[in-house]
Amino acid sequence: MEKKNNANEENGLDVLKEKYEKLKEKYNLPEFYDLNKLFDIEDIDADSDFFLRKIRRVIADRIAGYSRFVEVILNPSNAPVFFFNLIKKLELKDKELIKEAYEVLGNLELEMMGLDLDYSEKKEAEFLKNIVLVFDKTIRPIFLDVLKKLRDSDEKIDDKKETRRSYFG
Repeated sequence: MEKKNNANEENGLDVLKEKYEKLKEKYNLPEFYDLNKLFDIEDIDADSDFFLRKIRRVIADRIAGYSRFVEVILNPSNAPVFFFNLIKKLELKDKELIKEAYEVLGNLELEMMGLDLDYSEKKEAEFLKNIVLVFDKTIRPIFLDVLKKLRDSDEKIDDKKETRRSYFG
């Protein structure tokens, strides 16, 4: 039974890739692998008249998730307590970069809303070409840098605790 499911999943992925490849040739789209690596599009059902829209909607979910993460950093009033100590470790320049990313994400969300309201396969294709460039050159580097600083800040917190103990101790 397990082997049949894997074969069906592989077959579905092959169909998805074939359908994408046709549209890739027609519109000069990014490689399937690149979109899949960034946005996990491999689970999309290829059986649709609005195939590129389905891909974009998966991307929209990912963009919305990143936007919410940025909102927690920029406006932590409703953030989980875990984030408060981490957010304190970000410098002003980090927050400015995050604001820049947030503006880009917001513009992408507006563009996607427009595509939902006025469907065009050609416009969907243009969006997919643009999103890989924007994400790779703007969003991804900022997020990787900020996430590294947030992770590394745990060590800084521990170092400061040691300093406080020795100072008062």
